[in-house]
Amino acid sequence: MSTPLVAAFVPREVARAWIRRVFPRRRVRLVIAQTPADFAATFRRELVDAACVDLDHAGDDTWNAARLAEDFPSVAFFGIAPYRATDASAIARCVASGFADVLAHGVDDAAVLELVLSQAFTRRFAQTLAEPPRELGLTTPLQHLTWTALVAHGGRPVSTSALAREVGLTREHLSRRFATRESPNLKRVIDLVRLLAAAELAKNPGSDVADVASVLGYASASHLATAAQRITGAKTASLARLRAVDLVRRFANGRGRSRH
Repeated sequence: MSTPLVAAFVPREVARAWIRRVFPRRRVRLVIAQTPADFAATFRRELVDAACVDLDHAGDDTWNAARLAEDFPSVAFFGIAPYRATDASAIARCVASGFADVLAHGVDDAAVLELVLSQAFTRRFAQTLAEPPRELGLTTPLQHLTWTALVAHGGRPVSTSALAREVGLTREHLSRRFATRESPNLKRVIDLVRLLAAAELAKNPGSDVADVASVLGYASASHLATAAQRITGAKTASLARLRAVDLVRRFANGRGRSRH
C-alpha cells in the first residue's frame, strides 16, 4: 500500500508543530506549504490524498488556499481551528466550499490521523474498487488478492515485481497464474487501474491533462493519451465524463491482453 500524502497550508509555526505531531512520518507523507502558491503547486505535481488548511486568524491567503477545495474535489479538505465562537463564520465558509470537516485544534488530536485517512483519496479509491469488476473475469483467490494489493496504491505507478512481493510470489509466477484464458493479463490490469485513477483526477476542475499525467507518473500528457487509447479506446478529453464502469467495459471488449 502506498503511503498517503497530506498537503497542509499552515503559515503559523504553532500549527506546523501540531500537524507534524498528529501526522507521524511512519503513517503519512506530509507536505507543508506556507504560501497559497506553494500549496496549489502540490496538487499539480503530487497525488494528494487529503489537505489541511489552518483557519486561525484567517486572511486572504487562507481563503486563497481554501478555494482549492472547489478546484480539487477528489481531495478531502479539512480546516484546523480552535473552535472559538469567533470561528463560526470561517467554519461555515469551509462547509460552503466543500470541506470534509473542520478539526478542533487541541481537542481532536488523538483522532485526527484516522479522521483524515478515512477520507483520503487512496483509501476511498481502494474501497470503491474493493471487488474487481465482474467484466474483468477475475475470479480466483490469487486474482482477488492481487487486485486488492493493486488498488491499494490508488492508481500510482506500481510494477509487477512490487505486486509479486506483496502477494509472496515471483514476478514470473504471478504473471503466469494471474492471466487465465478468460482473464486479462496483469500488466494490462495495472494499466487499467492507473487509468481509472486518471479519470477520477480528470474530473477535478483545477486539473488539466498535463497535471493528471504528472501526478500519476506518466512521462507526459501524450503518454497518458496513448495509454488511454490503448487500454480503453478513449481520448483523454473524454476521461472527465466517463465513469469507471464505462472504462472497464471498453477495456473488457478485447483490450485485456498484452505481452508479458
